[in-house]
Amino acid sequence: MPPDRLGGEADRGPIRSEPGSLLEHVAVAVFGIDDEDRVCYWGPGARYLFGHEAEEVLSRPAAALFPAQDTGAAQALTERARTLGYWRVRLPALHRDGTVFDCGFRVFPVTGAEGGSVVMALASRGVELDRVKTNLVFLDALFETCPIGLVMLDEELRYVHLNQALADMDGIPLADHLGRHMADIMITSDDGAYQRMLRGVADEGRPVVGALVGLRTPGHPDRDQVRSVSFFPLSGVGDTRRGVGGLLVDVTDRELAIVEATAARQRLALLDRAAARIGTTLDLNTTARELVEAVVPDFCDGSVVELVEWMDESAEFDPSLPLFTRRIAAGTTLAAPAVELVSGLEQVRYPPGSSIHQMLSTGRPLWVPVNEEFVTRTVIHQERAQLLLDSGLACILIAPLIARGTVQGITMFGRSAARPAFTEQDLSLASELASRAALCLDNARLYSRVQDIALTLQRALLPNAPAAGPYVDIAHRYLPGSRVTEVGGDWYDVIHLPGDRVALVVGDVMGHGVPAAAAMGRLRITAKTLARHTRDPGAVLAELDACAQEAGIELATCLYILYDPHTGRARIASAGHPPPLIRHEDGRTVDTIGDVLGVPLGVGGVAFESIEAEIPEGATVALYTDGLIEARGQDIDTGMDALREQLRGPLGSLEEAADRILSNLLPDTATDDTVLVLARVRRAGDGAQDHAE
Repeated sequence: MPPDRLGGEADRGPIRSEPGSLLEHVAVAVFGIDDEDRVCYWGPGARYLFGHEAEEVLSRPAAALFPAQDTGAAQALTERARTLGYWRVRLPALHRDGTVFDCGFRVFPVTGAEGGSVVMALASRGVELDRVKTNLVFLDALFETCPIGLVMLDEELRYVHLNQALADMDGIPLADHLGRHMADIMITSDDGAYQRMLRGVADEGRPVVGALVGLRTPGHPDRDQVRSVSFFPLSGVGDTRRGVGGLLVDVTDRELAIVEATAARQRLALLDRAAARIGTTLDLNTTARELVEAVVPDFCDGSVVELVEWMDESAEFDPSLPLFTRRIAAGTTLAAPAVELVSGLEQVRYPPGSSIHQMLSTGRPLWVPVNEEFVTRTVIHQERAQLLLDSGLACILIAPLIARGTVQGITMFGRSAARPAFTEQDLSLASELASRAALCLDNARLYSRVQDIALTLQRALLPNAPAAGPYVDIAHRYLPGSRVTEVGGDWYDVIHLPGDRVALVVGDVMGHGVPAAAAMGRLRITAKTLARHTRDPGAVLAELDACAQEAGIELATCLYILYDPHTGRARIASAGHPPPLIRHEDGRTVDTIGDVLGVPLGVGGVAFESIEAEIPEGATVALYTDGLIEARGQDIDTGMDALREQLRGPLGSLEEAADRILSNLLPDTATDDTVLVLARVRRAGDGAQDHAE
C-alpha cells in the first residue's frame, strides 16, 4: 500500500495503542528515512503528530521535521539506528504550524529484500509518554507498597494477580493464591451470599462498594476478620482478560471498636434505666423486683435476688459453713424449666465450696458456665440440679449485694447459649447494678426495721380491746397507713370512771415514725391519768397542751367526750379535732355536737372550752381521725357527708358497721392512719335494767 494512501483523507486521526491498555490514548507516528536522510514512508500517525500531509514530506529531507537549529538531528537518528540497531531519544520536533514540541523517538534499521535499508522511526509526544510512564510507575508502586489488599480474579473467580498486602491479610504466600478460587481462601459462613455477590460483579457487571464481610482464612484459622470489600468488573477489551478487580481492607479492629462502643452505650443506658427504676419504694420485695425487671431481658435471660439469712449480723462470713438465703424476687424469659427453676424455691442452701462461697470470699462478681462441675458444687438437691441443667442457661454471673460494709445478699444473672458469654465489662456492669441495688435494699431493710419498731410501739401504746361498760357498747378500729408511708400518731381510748361515767378520747399527733408514736403514747397516758382526777374535759385538754409544749410536741389534735349515763348528758372539748357525729336510734338523723373545734395541742396561749350536750338514748357516737374523711383532691366536707351517709339507715351490730364504714370510705391507696370508734350509749335506770335482763 503506497504511503500517501495510508495518510489519505480516509484515515484521518492518530494511530493509538490497542483499546484497554495504558497506551490507548498515546498517538504513535510511524515514518521511514532512507540512506540519503530523506523521508521515504509517512504513516497516518505521522501526519497527526507533525501536521504534514504525505505529499508535503515524502522524498524531502527529514531535517524538516526538526527546528532549524537542530538540523543534525535527523542524521543523528539514522546513524545511531544503523550503528546500535535500536536507539531511543527525546528531541525537540517541529510541527507544520511552526510550534516546537518535545518528542520521543524509537529508531531501528529495516533491511529490504534487495539489500537496501531504511531507518524506521516511531514517535510520540513527550507529555503523553510521561503520562503513561507515571501511570505505570503508580500502578507498580500501588501493587508493591499499598497497604490495601488488591486483587484481580478471572471469570471463574480464581486469583490472577494480587499484592503482598492481601497475601499478608490471608496469611498465605502470594504465589499460593494464584489459580485458586477466592472461596478457598476467604471462608465465610453466610450461606454463599459473598460468592453470589462476586458472581453478580463478574456476570452482570454490578460493582460493589464498601461491603462488610466476616470471614476466616486457612492462614489464620482461629482469627475472625471483618473486611470492607469493593469489586468492579474488568472489561476484557482487546486481549485483556475478563474478570473482577477488587480492593479489600481489614476493618476488624474498627468494627470491634464500633461493637464495643455500642455495647458501652447500651450498658450506660441500662445503668440509667436501672437507677431510675430501682429504689422507688422502701419495700424490700418491691426493690428486688425492680432490679430483676431492670435487667431482664436487656442484660440477661433470667435473674434472681436472694437475701442472706445471717444467724448473727455481726458475725463474719465463714466459707466453711453452709450459706442460707431467702429468694425474694425472680424473673426469666426462658421456657418452663427455667421458670420453675427461678420461682420454685424460697429458702436456698448453698454448701461450702460453692461458687457463691467463692464470690462472697472475694467480694467481687464472677461468672461461671452452667456445667456438671458447677451444678455439683452449688446445688444440693438432685432434682434442682437437673432442672438447672435443663433450663437453657449457659452461664451465670453472680454478684454480691454489699451495702455499708455488710453483705445483704446475692443476685444472679443468667444467659442462654443464644447470647454471648459474659465479658469483663459485663462483670463491671453487674457490680455497679448490685451496688446500687444493695444500697436501696439496705435502705428498705433499715426502714422496715424502724417501721416495725414504730408499729410495735404504736400498737403497744394503744388499748388492745377497750372494755364495754353497762351503759356503753364499743366497736373500735385502727388501720395503719400504707407501708409506703411512715407510722402515724393516731390514738384512741375508752376510760371507765367512777359514777358509771365513761370518757371517750381520740387524738392524732402530726408527724411520722417512732417520734410520733412516742408522742402519742405520752399524750394517751397523760390523758388517762388526768381523766381520773379532772371532771372538766377543757381542763384535761389544757393539761395535755402543757404536756405537749414541755415534750416539744408541736402539733396534735384531740377530742374528749365525758358521758354520764345517769343524766344522758356529755361534756365535750376539742383541740382542733374533727367533730363527733351522733346517730339517733332511728337512724334517720345524724348530727354533729355543737361547735367544738378549738386549737391543736402544742400551740399554747389559748384556753380550751367545754360544751354540754344531750346524747339521746340508744344513739351511736362516732369518733374518728382525719384519715377517714380526708383524701387527696377531695374537700373535707365531702368526706364528712360520706361518713354521715354511712351512719344513716340500719346500722346492725357495731362491729359490722365499723368494718363496713372503713371498707366503703377508705380507698386501697390510703396512706394515712385511721381510727374509728363507735360507741352506742344507754342511760342508767330502766334502760340499764332492761339491758341487764
